[in-house]
Amino acid sequence: MNALAVDQHQSIVVVEDDTGMSKAIVRLLRAAGFQPVSFASAEELLQTEAADSATCLVLDIHLPGLSGLELGRLLLTSSHPKPVIFITGQDEAPLRDEARRLGCAYFRKPFEGSALLAAIRAAVTVDPKRT
Repeated sequence: MNALAVDQHQSIVVVEDDTGMSKAIVRLLRAAGFQPVSFASAEELLQTEAADSATCLVLDIHLPGLSGLELGRLLLTSSHPKPVIFITGQDEAPLRDEARRLGCAYFRKPFEGSALLAAIRAAVTVDPKRT
């Protein structure tokens, strides 16, 4: 079975406040066959049920209001945790360490689209019980 057939029904939530970066990630995910849904803030996401139906979440760490790291912690401790991938433009050792401690992939912007896709595919196939 090819990756496109596997991916086409997987919803990926993107929480990114930079409009250009958000659009680029959404285009990348669509081209790879995923169904991306984007939000500009953690609060915007939390007003919906999108996280519940997501296969994976891509969260910018530095968001206005509730940070991506705080959102990730909240989602990872929920009754139905989903894989989380953190992205950031400000690479800091404590952030990397926290992402690793939470068991999440971590990417510094700019990153290779293929690396993000590989991390998403790995995250969604690691533990099928999480979805």
